Amino acid sequence: MSNSTIDSSASTTSGRQGFTQLRKLVWRDKKALIGTVVLTIFLIAAILGSLIAPYDPNGMDFDMMEPPSWSHPLGTDDLGRDLLSRVIVGAQVSLFVGVSTVIIALVAGLILGILAGYLGGWVDHIIMRYIDLQWAFPNFIIAVYLVAVFGTGLSNVIVAISLAFIDDFARIARGMVLSIKEEQYVAAARTVGVSDIRIMWRHILPNAAAPIIVLATVSVSYAILGEATLSFLGLGVDASTPTWGLILADGRSFISRAWWLGIFPGLAIMLTVLSINFIGDALRDFLDAVSYTHLRAHETLRYRGCAGVVEKNKGRGG
Repeated sequence: MSNSTIDSSASTTSGRQGFTQLRKLVWRDKKALIGTVVLTIFLIAAILGSLIAPYDPNGMDFDMMEPPSWSHPLGTDDLGRDLLSRVIVGAQVSLFVGVSTVIIALVAGLILGILAGYLGGWVDHIIMRYIDLQWAFPNFIIAVYLVAVFGTGLSNVIVAISLAFIDDFARIARGMVLSIKEEQYVAAARTVGVSDIRIMWRHILPNAAAPIIVLATVSVSYAILGEATLSFLGLGVDASTPTWGLILADGRSFISRAWWLGIFPGLAIMLTVLSINFIGDALRDFLDAVSYTHLRAHETLRYRGCAGVVEKNKGRGG
């Protein structure tokens, strides 16, 4: 049996069993179920955005600071804008920032961590000294500094928060690689002449995925909070772009007279972050329970296939 056949069959079986167990876990875990439902609602709001918003989020067409009513379920702000429409459209920017920053930080952190852990030597030394330097500063301080240097705006906020999170992913990836690269199936892959890049991509990265997935899930909530905090401080996106943090900042001067200006955008942030954390906890429990069994079974099959190739080459005098 070829290595590709072993990989595909093991991956298919593990994938089906893993998805079934994950679905059962989410159904049993009430917090994860609630988090999935709430996050799905916000994702739908973010995807549809202005299509489901009842009014123009920037349209100053109504009475100022009107309390919640049938026509304006969340009330209006100090400029006569419908708060529900602004919260719905704000979900687009807030969730986009959260997901995009984590993707950028994940890719960059994985590259640095895997290279440092697998190659070692001077490469590891240089990368980890940079990571240690960044680790010495809180993520939010780094983001504030970068935004202050490069200026405000959506792209600068995404870059700033992404750079602030790189060290977390790099350290986790390096630690996983240091332990995984000593496994027998990695040695077997080297024996049959598999390239270093293929070993890192096909053998090491899948087995290091469990803690990285959990970290990425939780980091989305941190990124949303980071964007909201930067916008609240006036260091976020442009003032004409509604985000949850900016809506919250606009209403802070009127919180004593119009409570809804701070409550509803704050609730949107809290519910989203809480839902992501619930899902992250469920993913952690799921991956802790099944990753060792399924991934090690997958690598055992792969190792046996590699060992068979080695024995065959010995028999041929190779």
